[in-house]
Formats: sequence, C-alpha cells, structure tokens
Amino acid sequence: MRKVFFTIFTAMILYLTGCTRPAEEILPLPEPGLTVSKYTPTPSQTPTTAPTLAATNNPLMTLSPTLTPSPTPDLFGEMYIDVLAERTYGGGVLEDLGVLPTFSSSFDRRLFRFRSEGLNMFGFINIPKGEGPFPVIFMFHGYVDPKEYATLDYSVRYADALAEAGYIVLHPNLRGYAPSPSANNSLGIGDTIDALNLIALVRQQAGSDGLLKGADKERIGLWGHSMGGGIVMRVLVIDEEIGAALLYASIHADEAENLAHFDEDGRGYKKPNASAEALAKLSPLNYLDRITAPISIHHGEKDSVVPAEWSDFICELLKELKKEVECTEYPDQQHTFQNSGDTQFIANSTSFYNEYLRN
Repeated sequence: MRKVFFTIFTAMILYLTGCTRPAEEILPLPEPGLTVSKYTPTPSQTPTTAPTLAATNNPLMTLSPTLTPSPTPDLFGEMYIDVLAERTYGGGVLEDLGVLPTFSSSFDRRLFRFRSEGLNMFGFINIPKGEGPFPVIFMFHGYVDPKEYATLDYSVRYADALAEAGYIVLHPNLRGYAPSPSANNSLGIGDTIDALNLIALVRQQAGSDGLLKGADKERIGLWGHSMGGGIVMRVLVIDEEIGAALLYASIHADEAENLAHFDEDGRGYKKPNASAEALAKLSPLNYLDRITAPISIHHGEKDSVVPAEWSDFICELLKELKKEVECTEYPDQQHTFQNSGDTQFIANSTSFYNEYLRN
C-alpha cells in the first residue's frame, strides 16, 4: 500500500516539474549614450506580396519641394535717378573748422565739415563781407589726381571771382579728395548724394548763426566742371528749386557715352558692369524734361579730354525741350581755360548768375 502511494506521489511531482515555464531571457544593459526600447516580441506573420502602388497623388508620400531661384539683386537699384528723387536729404550742421587764407579784403574763406551718408565731408566756403543775404552757389570741381589735389586747387579762382561779386560759394572736396574720405562713388552717384545733402543742409540752416547767417536759401545756383558737370546735371533733374546752373566742359549726360569714351568711368573709378537698362536709369539724359533752372554751357573748342560736341549735343537737346539755355564755345581753349579765354569765361559766368539769381 505504502509502495503504491509513493509511486503515485513521485509521478505527480515529475508531472508538475515538466509543466513549469522557463525563466524570461535577460537583455544586456545598453552602452552609455544609447537608447534601447523595451523588448516586445513580434508575432510571426505569413509572408504576403506587397501591393504595387499606382503613380497617383498619395497624401502619405512626402515629395521634395521644387526650389524657386532667388531673383538676382539689382546692384544699382538704390542709385537710379527716380530712387534718388524720392529720398530725404539734409540734417546735421555745417561745422566751422577755422580760417583759410585769402588775398581778398572783400570776403572771408573758411574750412567746413558736414556729414553725408555717415561720412565726414570737407570743403571751403567763401563768405562776402557785409549784411547779406547773399545768393549761394555750390561749386563742384573736375577730376584731378587725388594724390595731387589740394583743397584750394585750380577751381579756387572761379570761387573767388564769384565771392568778389557778392555770392556765398560752397566748394566741397568730392569723395576721395582729402580730407574728404574715399567711399562708394561709381558714376559719381555718391558725389550726387553728398551734393543733395549739402544743398538741403544749407537751405535748413540759412539765416542761422554761423557760416550761413548771410545765406539766401531762395537763391541757389550750381557750377560744375568736367565730372562736376555730371553732378550738376543729376542734381538738376532731382531738385526743381535750383535757380541757375552752369556747365563747364561737362562730361556727357548719357553714362553709356562716358563709359565708351573714357578708360574708366569718367571720374577715375573702375567701369561698372551695368546693363543698358540700368545705365538709362542712371543717366540724366533721360530726365532732362524735369529741369526747371536756366542753364549756361561753356566749352573749349580744343578740349582733348571731353569732346566739345558733347556740349553742342546737350545744348541743342535742351533747346528742343524748350528749356532756357545759353551756349558759348571758346576758340583755342582746352579742357581747363587759360589766359584771356579764362577771363572771358569768368565774366560770362558772373553775368549769367547776376541775371538769374539777383533779379
């Protein structure tokens, strides 16, 4: 009996032992820096054939976007005449930096400084002695090798003659002519902006204590030689309040002509890579109908730097546009007049300004 019971007990123990589940496998610890997801056994599946997707718009598919090329920036966009005409100019003060020498007893000469486009620009001002108010003429010099230029350079004789005749004359040193600094000035656009800032500043301060106490903001004239004539023409088509303007052996009103004629841009700078369309928007030639001031044009017949035909061309064009213009050629005179031709030019210039800025 005991034997039978022992046999049955032993069989039950063996049966229960065979039914016990094996221990769960222990996964190794992850190495530092790695992330290991919790292990989830994947049930086996019966292999099936993947369906063929039709070439349709599938909202679950991510397509690479088609890139649109960025438009090429217009390097001259801020320099076009129409853009310059919309800008605001002036501000700041005309600083008196002290006396400059003069041999005349009828006017004083002083060094001035003003700010334009973040630059400290310099020049001289001739101020007639007396009560005033005096008409104001802005004078823009032509090209001179910057290393050889002096503040009181060749154009000082023209400024002095006008001061003797009772005009305040402001003669800035253009960009790159010390002590004015060098700065972006392709095609003289920088010089034009500086000129517009200076003119606006004088209008704002005319009659105030200082250098401009005797200035008459209502009577303003321009004078430009060679590349300075280019500044004058560009200012004329932007500022309709100018009272009179003089061009002396001026460069062309069409920038394409200047680039074709000169080794550089006509101002001593590298020729810009500008399209014909851009040059048209930069050139005063295409905006001459906006001019309101009378203009006096002077050129030497033997000019070997700037063709006298350029002045003939602009003279005839202004006449066709019904603008008030006078044109004078000087036999035997070169790019910068000398001797009797220069004396006659100064007399003609003074007479012109007297007619339009004093009457």
